[in-house]
Amino acid sequence: MLYQIYETQRSIMEPFADLAEVASKLFTNPMLPLAQLPGAQRISAGYDLMHRLGKDYEKPVFGIHTVDVDGVDVAIHERIEIDKPFCELRRFKRFSDDTETLAKLKGQPVVLIVAPLSGHYATLLRDTVRTMLKDHKVYITDWKNARLVPMADGEFHLDDYVNYIQEFIRYLQQGYGNCHVMSVCQPTVPVLAAVSLMASRGETTPLSMTMMGGPIDARKSPTAVNNLATQRSHQWFENNVIYRVPDNFPGAGRRVYPGFLQHTGFVAMNPDRHASSHYDYFKDLIKGDNSSAESHRKFYDEYNAVLDMDADYYLETIETVFQEFKLVNGTWDVKNEQGALERVRPQDIKRTALLTVEGELDDISGSGQTAAAHDLCTGIPKTHQMHYEAQGAGHYGIFSGRRWRDMVHPVVKTFIRAHQPAADAAPAAAKPAVKVAPKAVARKPAAKAPAAARKTASRKAAKA
Repeated sequence: MLYQIYETQRSIMEPFADLAEVASKLFTNPMLPLAQLPGAQRISAGYDLMHRLGKDYEKPVFGIHTVDVDGVDVAIHERIEIDKPFCELRRFKRFSDDTETLAKLKGQPVVLIVAPLSGHYATLLRDTVRTMLKDHKVYITDWKNARLVPMADGEFHLDDYVNYIQEFIRYLQQGYGNCHVMSVCQPTVPVLAAVSLMASRGETTPLSMTMMGGPIDARKSPTAVNNLATQRSHQWFENNVIYRVPDNFPGAGRRVYPGFLQHTGFVAMNPDRHASSHYDYFKDLIKGDNSSAESHRKFYDEYNAVLDMDADYYLETIETVFQEFKLVNGTWDVKNEQGALERVRPQDIKRTALLTVEGELDDISGSGQTAAAHDLCTGIPKTHQMHYEAQGAGHYGIFSGRRWRDMVHPVVKTFIRAHQPAADAAPAAAKPAVKVAPKAVARKPAAKAPAAARKTASRKAAKA
């Protein structure tokens, strides 16, 4: 019932938000008399803020059209490689007519970025993708809004998430021989499960796993997010945050954790900071500081765009990751695509290098939660393991913004390169780890990187 009430309220507010947008423009258009009135700028700013607080935020686009590769603009074509009921495997294909740049692009590593399914869209990793595209062939999991998935497409469980990841890894292995996997926040757990299951079956596993700010062991340095999950029962979550999608959406009748409830929770974690941010936006509009105002819009266009999560997936994640700690306790059984249960055994991973990244000031995944992956992956040689803590970085800072670009990305790039086989080596061959930045903390002293992959110039079709 709450979902229907929310949708009714949103429908009522929508025309007022649109009117506020129009009114804001009327008071700033120099060709109209309203803009000449005393205090017109302040009135316009008030209407603009009212519009942004009341509008509906749709799924953003990645909007990455070009990237700079050593001074050369490389065109980006975004396309869907695999379309699953609850997720799209999205590729960012690079094009260049510069032969030297083309040769460089063709020899670069393939990286599957697994985006979180925890409220926001995969576009939250736009900066991650844009930066990685300079040195990697990039694919990303673009999770769908559950309210748009018809009931006929079936249910979605945490097991399905794990199976999706395995399917995407196999797809890239089939096309490129192998790949690297990078997971941000929530997916660190299902990614580790997916690779563990592949290793237990004797399948080829990815060349490396980069795990950033995720709750591998949520018992360590618990945050407000962890405490909420442990202080509430499974029944409480089912009774208080799970609702059925209203009839006006394709997924009508599906049980979900609605995006608007998730957004309320996000804001409630730091209400004062958000209130100050909106007030600063109001003042920037009055001062005519368009640059600061546009930065605010870009951030909240992304932050306010949320998706519904399928109830089965959400409840199972709460239980598995935050209440029973099945991964670290060795009690997690995943149902494979054939319907059989398989035990998740991270210790079976032997040929995949492991890099974990944490932010010093992360208030979502506490210190040590991601690094716990090293204690589970005992089959990986210590020389192929590394942990890095980004000083001064919060949760978002490890994958977006200046600290991501200047501190974290060089570490990730170097680590992936160290475990990328040379052009004439077997695809699954592992390479020694490397010491990266002064702030990187390796589990053991790492060997230097092997020789770089041999460049192969090509004058054929300009694509990579």
